[in-house]
Amino acid sequence: MPSSDLSDFSGACARPPLLALRNICKTFPGVRALRNVELTAYAGEVHALMGENGAGKSTLMKILSGAYTADPGGECHIDGQRVEIDGPQSARDLGVAVIYQELSLAPNLSVAENIYLGRALQRRGLVARGEMARACEPTLARLGADFSPVACVSSLSIAQRQLVEIARAVHFEARILVMDEPTTPLSTHETDRLFALIRQLRGEGMAILYISHRMAEIDELADRVTVLRDGCFVGTLDRDHLSQAALVKMMVGRDLSGFYTKTHGQSRQGEVMLSVRDVADGVRVKGCSFELRAGEVLGLAGLVGAGRTELARLVFGADARTRGEVRIASPAGLVTLPPGGPRQAIDAGIAYLTEDRKLQGLFLDQSVHENINLIVAARDALGLGRLNRPAARRRTTEAIDTLGIRVAHAQVNVGALSGGNQQKVMLSRLLEIQPRVLILDEPTRGVDIGAKSEIYRLVNALAESGVAILMISSELPEVVGLCDRVLVMREGALAGEVRPASSAAETQERIIALATGAAQPAAGWVGTPLAAAGNAAAAGNATSSMLH
Repeated sequence: MPSSDLSDFSGACARPPLLALRNICKTFPGVRALRNVELTAYAGEVHALMGENGAGKSTLMKILSGAYTADPGGECHIDGQRVEIDGPQSARDLGVAVIYQELSLAPNLSVAENIYLGRALQRRGLVARGEMARACEPTLARLGADFSPVACVSSLSIAQRQLVEIARAVHFEARILVMDEPTTPLSTHETDRLFALIRQLRGEGMAILYISHRMAEIDELADRVTVLRDGCFVGTLDRDHLSQAALVKMMVGRDLSGFYTKTHGQSRQGEVMLSVRDVADGVRVKGCSFELRAGEVLGLAGLVGAGRTELARLVFGADARTRGEVRIASPAGLVTLPPGGPRQAIDAGIAYLTEDRKLQGLFLDQSVHENINLIVAARDALGLGRLNRPAARRRTTEAIDTLGIRVAHAQVNVGALSGGNQQKVMLSRLLEIQPRVLILDEPTRGVDIGAKSEIYRLVNALAESGVAILMISSELPEVVGLCDRVLVMREGALAGEVRPASSAAETQERIIALATGAAQPAAGWVGTPLAAAGNAAAAGNATSSMLH
């Protein structure tokens, strides 16, 4: 059961914690971000920090890193000594290192120069690049780096750049390492390597604070888990008491036992709403064909790079097709969607939720109100260029209430919201066009458990109302739990179709087998290869970039 007692970590009572935060509070103008939060971490421990978006995790870590200053009254102890962290340099001097989701590297500098960033060695007024490179070699070798200290960071992969951040912390003997959603940009193979490195650092006595929304990662790595909710400390669980049900209940304050439950029924599926025939782009997508019915949730799964997003963009008209046809239902039957761009698709009743909400979906420097009304403002204009402001305000209020968007007021900039609330804003904008076909590309990426639950509820409700939904997701439990059937892509082609089997695990295995080309369907197989023109793909080898 939840506890803040230090003895709940095996062996912890025999030694003092390396880090102890007590009664940490933080207030911003008009917002109480943290209220009497507690956290302890021991040397040689992976301590996970969980909570919904907006729960206060990032604020707490920024206080620990020196980016924020806590309100008076709280205490921070390192090695049993009370300390004051009054800036980033102070945190580094105390042995605290933070690796944020957005890596803080200078891409135009070398690996060694990034490791020494802000502390560059100089000899006679010149930067001693060679000396820094030689000094970094033992650290990089210790971490198993496969790149040189003189390599330019811009030439490295995301996983390698993340390793540079870790090397910086290790090189300067950080004892407390904070990692914020470190696996978000990584493939499964890269994630496995990261986990091995985390275990190595834990074995060497480092205390690792690990922030993640992914239950599987917490189960695999965490010795203890502390949960925050609405800026408050909820409790700490040791490994022996960890369970997904307990953590979810602590995070959201309610039971989500039916988390992936599909409530819409296949019996309610109606006419074909979308027909895609032999669609290709000449590069990433190789002649794909499928149909989508009213009231159906059709999943699109595959390995990273299989072409799922590219196919969705071709259907929506965001990218140009080299061949193929997209038809959508109309009162006169299926009609061909003319090429020309997304406007034609939107006018025909197709809405597309992009996987990258920050770069392609939202205007982060504009308000929630402006983002919600962006597409439909002209629809109810009063003429002569005048906007119907009362109608826009009603629309915004209804969207905030219906989707549960947590915002102080509608004029707050979208960029200031949590990931889950940003996703809800983008969904509310799309729903205002009253789509008949809704394409969802990674709809729950980077959102917390509570927001996921609300998005799943919305997906079920839309399907129940007759909307045809094409959902792309890299989370197999999500695909299996919500979709009526799943199309699997491999190397730009549709490799097969999977319908739910007797168990979720069996269905996931079938999806992976088709996605990797690891096996051909056997007798009684629910998933079958697609034989439509252009869908014959050579059996691909299992790659290191698996579904995640």
